[in-house]
Amino acid sequence: MPSDEVRDRSGEERNTLRRRLLALRAALPARAGADAAVEAALAALLERQAVRRLGFYWPIQHEFDARPAVMRWLAAAPGRQAALPVVSRPGAPLDFHLWEPGTAMATGRYGIPVPDGTPAVLPDALLIPCVGFSSDKFRLGYGGGFYDRTLAALAAAEGTPPVAIGIGFEACRTGLLPQEHDVGMDWVVSEAGVF
Repeated sequence: MPSDEVRDRSGEERNTLRRRLLALRAALPARAGADAAVEAALAALLERQAVRRLGFYWPIQHEFDARPAVMRWLAAAPGRQAALPVVSRPGAPLDFHLWEPGTAMATGRYGIPVPDGTPAVLPDALLIPCVGFSSDKFRLGYGGGFYDRTLAALAAAEGTPPVAIGIGFEACRTGLLPQEHDVGMDWVVSEAGVF
């Protein structure tokens, strides 16, 4: 299990850590049970939040698949909306486009499915996948900086950032000294619960 000791990591050290954590996530034992625990904790957290528009992610590389939880969240109250990220160009914040079950999908940048032709919206909460995360709620992503830029841009546009909810697995909890551009999560959800 990764150490929770905080370390300052160079870019190459972060890339090595990222590869190790991705391998750990791909080989998680009892994955179905971990997924069920994440889903239950996430559902409870979302019900405590005053969220109307929820941005989430299409799962890749053995990430937790939030789609079933999002579908139940949508069905639980009228007027709720969900949206998926779209990469308009490298180095830019993500755009979020409306999604619901049955939305036509297209292949976006990096081969990730994106809603095909739905309008853009500004989420008031984001589910953000974590390759790794620290006890003080900083995340390690894939290295593109998309979510950090997105949170900063939405905070500037709206005055307050959306609620940032990191989603990860306990095997990938690790020590991270945040870099200057890193934006901390408001919440992190794992199979151990919400913190």
